[in-house]
Amino acid sequence: MIRSHRHNLTTAMVLLAAVAASGCSYNRFVAQEEAIRTQWAQVENQLQRRNDLIPNLVETTKGIAQQEKDVFGQIAESRARLAGAQTPEQTIQAANEQSAALARLLVVVENYPQLRSSETFNRLMDELAGTENRIAVERMRYNERVQEYNTLRRQFPSNITAGIFGFREHPVFNAPPEAERVPRVDFGRS
Repeated sequence: MIRSHRHNLTTAMVLLAAVAASGCSYNRFVAQEEAIRTQWAQVENQLQRRNDLIPNLVETTKGIAQQEKDVFGQIAESRARLAGAQTPEQTIQAANEQSAALARLLVVVENYPQLRSSETFNRLMDELAGTENRIAVERMRYNERVQEYNTLRRQFPSNITAGIFGFREHPVFNAPPEAERVPRVDFGRS
């Protein structure tokens, strides 16, 4: 009887400790998910800023480089995909497609020296460069929040809490594969 009582007491204490540990990690998960959501909003804010700049950049470029219609079409498609993205995964994919389309636009710009001398174009390119830097910073901060959360999600005993309460893994915002290629700048000189 005494053994049974001790066993029940030990079991109750273990359960109480597990519930207490679970409650602590549950609250950490909630706090970290909120940090991820807030940081993701910052990423979306900067992506929207870039998306808003693009039409002006395209129109300025179109005025000089009218035969480059396929690049302009790719940019328009990428803007539409970004605007229609519903999840972080879709947004990441659309943003990476937009980055690739902008890289192709910059290749077009290389072929039109008169475009590079345009004050409007240069101002838009400066704004775009500033926005790209902001996107990189916000993407890095978002990835840091995701890494903290995903690490907690996999650690013991919080992995038990994550499984019980359905805390899912969040995606990391990686650079597109095109970013691995070194950009080639050619101003047409031999």
